[in-house]
Formats: sequence, structure tokens, C-alpha cells
Amino acid sequence: MKRTFIANLIPGMVTGEDVYSYSNQLIVSKGTVLTDKIITRLEFYSVPSIRIMENEVQEPTISDPYSARIQASPEFHKFKETFDTAIVDFKDQINDIVEKGAPIDVSAMLDDTLKLLQADGGSVNFFNMLHNMRAYDDLTYAHCLNVALICNVFAGWLHFSQEDIELATLCGLFHDIGKLCIPDSIIKKPDRLTNEEYDVIKTHTIEGYKILQNQPVNDHIKNAALMHHERCDGSGYPFGLTGNRIDKFAKIVSIADVYDAMTAARVYRGPLCPFTVIDIFEKEGLQKYESEYILCFLKNVVLTYIGQRVRLTNGQEGDVVFINPQQLSRPMIKCGDTFVDLSKQKDIAIERLL
Repeated sequence: MKRTFIANLIPGMVTGEDVYSYSNQLIVSKGTVLTDKIITRLEFYSVPSIRIMENEVQEPTISDPYSARIQASPEFHKFKETFDTAIVDFKDQINDIVEKGAPIDVSAMLDDTLKLLQADGGSVNFFNMLHNMRAYDDLTYAHCLNVALICNVFAGWLHFSQEDIELATLCGLFHDIGKLCIPDSIIKKPDRLTNEEYDVIKTHTIEGYKILQNQPVNDHIKNAALMHHERCDGSGYPFGLTGNRIDKFAKIVSIADVYDAMTAARVYRGPLCPFTVIDIFEKEGLQKYESEYILCFLKNVVLTYIGQRVRLTNGQEGDVVFINPQQLSRPMIKCGDTFVDLSKQKDIAIERLL
């Protein structure tokens, strides 16, 4: 058996151990054959790595023509070029802030981030473009940019004022700044973290708050760095806060943070089907996140896929024509002259986008 980072797991691998969350909840049993959905569930619970049975590993044989089509589009190329430039600039600015105590130029950093939204051509789903980006070596920086962009769109869905939309964007941009204070030996450790090492990882929230504490930024930005791992049911960290004790902007960032991790493209596949991600949130996330926020987020994400052609697990292909408000992950699909209501036909699900 060998230990493998979650980002390197491939469907078809077999788990070599029972996998528990850090609150001792069993997530996956030993001997389980991994699927996209199980891997995403591990990401939902922030499991860094697991043991797999080496002799069971299969080479990936997955092709994703939908992702290939997006990546070939002129809109994607424009977005990627702007994103690559933004990563370099953002890294330099953040390193100056962390290492030299340089003052944050909020206006300039916000403008640089918003240029990415202007690079969105409109004819390609924004979330699809974002999640088809390749994995970056500077993962923390790329993730912060992703989360900032998601927070911007999300705050708009919540009908925030323009000022608060920009504030939510900045909260996303700086939420993980404390990760830069954690030793690489822990951040990049291939083995399962010890409890002591996981405690060090969790300090990135407090370290981020300390970095921002004396900076000329809004208190919500500081609180988002401190509280984005808090959960409404009290299962989060660093303080185990519940409900209204958690900053509302931190609640927005927490959803964007996990969604970005769950939908990120992997070496063996394009981004995960959004309906799979939404299904996990519906089943396991409604108690952990502010209900008004998570329902708004999921509803609006899924509405962007009206008219999307999909393949079902029974081999049928069709178009998403109606979103079931009581079960967002299981819409109505028009397959030729017939309609398949996935909220009623539980043995069928959406397999992939076409």
C-alpha cells in the first residue's frame, strides 16, 4: 500500500484503510473502489491523503470532450492568459505583504482581480472556465483567486450592494493568506498528517488574521481569514463557532472555498460534474453552512446549466430543461420526445456534461 494525495486519486483505486474525518466520522471504508463522487466527498471533508492498494491501481482511460471543447474556445484562452498574469502579480504582492509587512493596496488588488471577470467572454459558462484551469504549482495563490471570483458572483446572487460585492471579493482573495506561514514540510507532506500537524494546519486561520490585523483593510476581510473554516453546526475551527457568531462574509467564503476544491480539474479528468457536487452539498452540507446562502449558491450554479446537454448513467443523452427546486441535483431531462424526471427516477443520475 502507498499513501496518495487526494488530488492524485483516480477512480478505480481501492482504499487500503478506513478513512475518518478529523472529528472521527467514518467517511470511506477500507476496500472501497473509488469513484469521482467518493473522491469529491473526501475533498468535502478536507482529507489530505489516504492509503491505497498499489496492485489495484488502474491507469485512467477517461476522455472529456466537453472540457476539451471549453479549453479550445477563444473565451477560455483569453481568460487563461489574464489568469496566468494575475497569478504572477498576486504572488508578488502577497509575498511582499507577508514577508516585508508591505501595506495592502486594496484598490489595486481588487482591480486586478476584477479584470478576470471582464475576461469572461460570456458564451462559455464562467464556472466551467474557472474549473478547467490547469493545476498550478502555486496552488494557494491560484485557489485564492478562484475563491475571490466565486465570491464576487455569489454576492451578486445574494443581491448585495456593489460595495459589499467588492468586499466579498476581497474576503475571498485574502482568506488563505495564513497558509503562507505554514511550513512546506506540512503543507506538502505525502503521508497522513498527525493530530499535531493538523493542529498546525488549522493555525493558518489565526496566522492569516494576525497578518491582516494591522493592515488598512475592512474587519470583514480579517474575519474571513479567521473564520472561513467555521461551520454553522459548530464542527469547524478554530473556535467551533455556530450560527450568527460567524461573520457573514466568512460564511460566503467558506462555501466558495469548498466548492472550488471539490470542482477543481484533476490530471485524470476535467472538472467534476456540477450535479455530483451539488448532490454532496444537499446531502451533507445543509447543516454546516448558512441555509440561505448555500441554497442560493446551489440554485444559481445549477440554473446556469439549463439547456446543457448531458449523458445519464443509463446511456441516454438529453438536455436539462427544468430544475427541481426540492432536489437541485436531479433535474428534468428531455431525451428526444420523452422526459426523464431524475427526482423520481432515483436509479438514474447525470453522468457527465456533453
